[in-house]
Amino acid sequence: MRVFRGLPNAESRAPCALTIGNFDGVHRGHQALLAHVRAAADARGLPVCVMTFEPHPREFFNPAGAPPRIAMLRDKLEALRMNGVDRVVVEHFNQRFASQSPDAFVERIIVNGLHARWVMIGDDFRYGAKRAGDFASLKAAGERFGFEVEQMQTVADPSGARISSSGVRAALVAGDLDAARAALGRDYLISGHVVHGLKLGRDLGFPTLNLPIAHKRPALSGIFVVRVHGIGSEPLPGVASLGLRPTVDDSGRVLLEVHLLDWHGDAYGKLVRVEFLKKLRDEEKFVDLETLSAAIARDVAGARAWFAALGAPGAAAPGAPGSRSTGFSTSATDRIR
Repeated sequence: MRVFRGLPNAESRAPCALTIGNFDGVHRGHQALLAHVRAAADARGLPVCVMTFEPHPREFFNPAGAPPRIAMLRDKLEALRMNGVDRVVVEHFNQRFASQSPDAFVERIIVNGLHARWVMIGDDFRYGAKRAGDFASLKAAGERFGFEVEQMQTVADPSGARISSSGVRAALVAGDLDAARAALGRDYLISGHVVHGLKLGRDLGFPTLNLPIAHKRPALSGIFVVRVHGIGSEPLPGVASLGLRPTVDDSGRVLLEVHLLDWHGDAYGKLVRVEFLKKLRDEEKFVDLETLSAAIARDVAGARAWFAALGAPGAAAPGAPGSRSTGFSTSATDRIR
């Protein structure tokens, strides 16, 4: 999969089948849409191209009131790769981009920028300044410029409820990992490179892998049972804290810290994937480090008990919650331009 920061150069603008959206979380509704695009692209001999945005448009227009992020860009790109996408254009969403008229968006982006021959949009897709463009106007533009346009209706769960990023986000904020898993079709995950920290966990007797979080408002926070991929040949059980670490840090920086239950070694610089399996509790501010250490010990015991209840300490039984793999690859961004 090729990833472009902004529109591809002239050499990379081969005709494509295109879809456009934020794709936060790449949930089952997104996956159904991408499968449809893949099938249409194959039938026409075209590559699949996704245009997405950074920052999220709602973050641009209302930074303080924007919703929490489900996925960091790396994880979104990996999920798109796993769903058969050939190219991703990460468009910088700024005032210039936002102020384009619908006609300018079509001509500059879809026609001249991406050479789209077939375009799929969701039922809530809008484009151009003030969201003035819709399916009808895009369909008319396609007839004028020579590209096909299709619209995909909402994907619903078995109860009839719409599968959406807002639904996944609400489940994560509530700590309902089962509901998030059902909508995502996989365990919720965060990936990142292990960095050096203050070594406080080591001093407390619980050394951690530290992963910085790029966004100030991730959808999930608290203490969790997790499984870590990317260190050794097998996934490793652990307990993780995702949040602001109020007992030891008042900087407002969000950090993911993972204590592996049965592994010790040097993981600095490794790209790992942390899968969240069960929420144990909310993040708390403790009166001192001794109280914090005791709480961590209880969390570790809770994580071990959770894994043991699945039939084996430290490993989920086949088919149990959290046993699915997303086929994580370190090559999600094979080429970034």
